[in-house]
Amino acid sequence: MSVRSAILQQMTDTAAQQKKTLAPLTDGLKLAESGMDSLCLALIVAALDDNLGLDPFGSNPPFPVTVGDFITLYENVA
Repeated sequence: MSVRSAILQQMTDTAAQQKKTLAPLTDGLKLAESGMDSLCLALIVAALDDNLGLDPFGSNPPFPVTVGDFITLYENVA
């Protein structure tokens, strides 16, 4: 499974668990407009750290604005 597909699946799974309705996940979709809240994003980051062993936030990068930015952040450390 690619990093991109793992992230998109985790976003979908977390939104479902938190009973959130997601907008269609495209690279240009702003995270703030995705239907996820900050708790969802925190859960996604924790799950990706567990599942992929990746934590791109350790180097203090700028916070991603879009879904594409979020994916790129992870792909750059993979």
